[in-house]
Amino acid sequence: MNQLYAEAGVKRKDTMATMGLRLLLVLGIIAGLLILLLTGAFGIIGAAIIVIMIYMFPRLNVEYEYIFVDGQLDFDKIMGKAKRKTALRIDFDQVEIMAPMNSSSLGNYSNAQLILKDFSSGEKDSKPYVIIANVDNRKMKILFEPDENMVGVIRQKSPRKVVQY
Repeated sequence: MNQLYAEAGVKRKDTMATMGLRLLLVLGIIAGLLILLLTGAFGIIGAAIIVIMIYMFPRLNVEYEYIFVDGQLDFDKIMGKAKRKTALRIDFDQVEIMAPMNSSSLGNYSNAQLILKDFSSGEKDSKPYVIIANVDNRKMKILFEPDENMVGVIRQKSPRKVVQY
């Protein structure tokens, strides 16, 4: 049996909030070191601060991976290049339309109340696609950046739901 399969991934662009949080983590590590070195009784608190900050620092590095297997699309979030979590799984039976972000085909959904799920890189020059789907009786707008191979495989499986322009 021939199954359709494609995968793609993007690295999430660092936002100002992420960079600010990284700065706070570095300052927290320095404060933890100072507490550890300067105080005897509170040294355990300084060590705990350092361990927590070092644990949190790599979690700010986020990547998204998209896996399409025979009509099902998984959106995985990878934190620190180590921890993977499936953020969303949709079946293409639930999908109403998949089109590029600025497509005129999405005009019917511009004023609708949609839950936004952003799995794109956030880069200015990126060309994300939008999926409008009914997931758990909620209408969602999902942003992601598939490569041409993935778009072709999805179009092969669900040709009436994929818009190219």
